[in-house]
Amino acid sequence: MADDRDLIQEDKQNRNDGVSFFGFEIRRKKKDKPLRPSFVPKTEEDGAGIITTGGHFGAYLDVDGDKAKSEIDLMLKYRDVSTQPECDAAIEDIVNESIVGDAESAPISIVLDELEESDKIKESIRNEFEQIIRLLNFNQYAHDIFRKWYVDGRLPYHIIIDSEKPAAGIKELRYIDPTKLRKVKEVEEDTDPKTGAKVVKKIDEYFMYQDNAMGKYNQGVKIYSDAIAYCTSGVMDPQRKRILSYLQKAVKPVNQLRMMEDSLVIYRISRAPERRIFYIDVGNLPKGKAEEYLKGIMNQYRNKLVYDAKSGEVKDDKKHMSMLEDFFLPRREGGRGTEISTLSGGENLGQIDDILYFQKKLYRALNVPINRLEQEAQFSLGRTSEITRDEVKFKKFIDRLRKRFSDLFMQLLKTQLLLKGIISAEDWKGMKEKITYDYIEDNYFSELKESEMIRERFEMLGTLDEYIGQYVSNAWVRKHVLRFNEDEIEAIQKEIDAEAKAGDTYEPDPDDPRFG
Repeated sequence: MADDRDLIQEDKQNRNDGVSFFGFEIRRKKKDKPLRPSFVPKTEEDGAGIITTGGHFGAYLDVDGDKAKSEIDLMLKYRDVSTQPECDAAIEDIVNESIVGDAESAPISIVLDELEESDKIKESIRNEFEQIIRLLNFNQYAHDIFRKWYVDGRLPYHIIIDSEKPAAGIKELRYIDPTKLRKVKEVEEDTDPKTGAKVVKKIDEYFMYQDNAMGKYNQGVKIYSDAIAYCTSGVMDPQRKRILSYLQKAVKPVNQLRMMEDSLVIYRISRAPERRIFYIDVGNLPKGKAEEYLKGIMNQYRNKLVYDAKSGEVKDDKKHMSMLEDFFLPRREGGRGTEISTLSGGENLGQIDDILYFQKKLYRALNVPINRLEQEAQFSLGRTSEITRDEVKFKKFIDRLRKRFSDLFMQLLKTQLLLKGIISAEDWKGMKEKITYDYIEDNYFSELKESEMIRERFEMLGTLDEYIGQYVSNAWVRKHVLRFNEDEIEAIQKEIDAEAKAGDTYEPDPDDPRFG
C-alpha cells in the first residue's frame, strides 16, 4: 500500500510539473527547480496591458482601455501614412529587400546545422516547418504578410486545432486584425510578511478579442495565449509600455510633406497666372447703382476656380472666393475711364528644395538609402567599390527585420512540435537558440557581389605573388587573403592533389623568372 501511495504521489507531482497547452497537459522530462518570488513581473516587449490582483478580493480593471484605444489610433495612423506615395515606395523597397521569392523556391527555409539532434528529428522539424509554410500560404502571400507586420507593428494569427485530436497538430491559421486584439497580463501580487513589500505570486497571460474595436475594453472574448501566435516589431515607446511600428518615425515627416505639397500647389495655382485689374468707370451713378453695376461686371468676367486640397482638383465653384480672382475697382467721373491692366505672376516657381528636403527626411526616417529616392541616379548592384555606406546600413537593417519577423515561425513551430509530441517543452528550451532561418537573397545582386569579391582577392594575390615563400606562407595567403576557412583549405588541397595525380595541373611559363 505504501508503494501504491508513493506512486500516486509521484504521478500527482508529475502532473503538477506539466505544461498546460490549449487546455491539454504536456508533461516535462524533469522537474524544474522552483524560483524565488520577485517583486516585479516578467517584462516582455509585447506591449501587454497589466492587471494587478491579489489579497482575498479580486480586482477587475478596464484592461488599460485608454491605452488600448490609443494603440488602435496609432495603427490606423500607420495605415494612413503607408498610403502616401513616397512612404509607400520606401516600404516597398524594404519589403522587396526582405522578402525575395521566385517561382522555383520558397522565400524562407529553416537551418538546423547547429542543432545537435538525430537526423530523424531534424527531418521531422523540416516537415513540420513546411507544413506551417503551407498553412500560412507564405510562398504566395509572403509580401503581403510581411507588409502587414511592418506597417502595424504586430502580426497575430489564431491557431486552430482539432480539440478531439490535438496530436494531429495545427489545422488552420487565421489572420486577426490587430485593432481587435489585446494582450493582457494578469499579475497576482502578495505581501511579504517580513518586509511588507509586494511580490509577484502568479502571472496569467491571455488575449482579449473584440469584433468592435472601438467598444468598451471590459467586454470581449478571452483567448488562451497558446492559441495566438503574436509577432511584434520589438519597437517600444520610451516608457516601454506600448508597441510601436517601424513607421512611427515617419509620421511627422509624412504630415510635413503633405502640408508642404498642398501649400506648394495652392501657391503655384494662385501665383502662376497673370491677374487682371479692371478699373470700371461708374460715372455719376449713385452708390447702390454703382455697386450693382460693378457686381454685374465682376460676375461677367471674373474667374471662379477653387482648389480642393483633399482631391487635388481645380473646380469652378461660385460658392467660394478664389485666390485667382481678378480685381475690380470703381472710378468716378473725371477719371481716366474704364481701364484694364495686368499683374505679373509669381517668380521662382520652380524651386522645390523644401519638398526635396522633406522627402529625404522621410527616407532617412525609414532607414532607406537616399539614392533610391532619386530615380535618375544609377544604383550599383554589385561592385563593392561602389556600394555606399547607406546600402551597407540598409542591409543590416533588413537583417534585423528578418530576425524579428522569424519569431512568427518560431512560435508556430514550437506549437506544432509540442502538439505532435515530436519534442517536449524542455527539449525546446535547448533547441530554439540553435534554430535559424535563411531568407533568399537577390540572386543577381548576390552573384555580382560574390564575383567582385573573388576578383578583388585574386588581384591582391597577384601583388603578393613575389613575396610568397619569402615573407608569407601559402597557408597565410589562403587564410588571410583568399579568406578560406580550415575546411575549405583542406578540401581545396585534396582537389589540387587529385588533379595533380590525374595530370590535370597548371603548367607555369618556363620563361617566367619567378619559377627559375
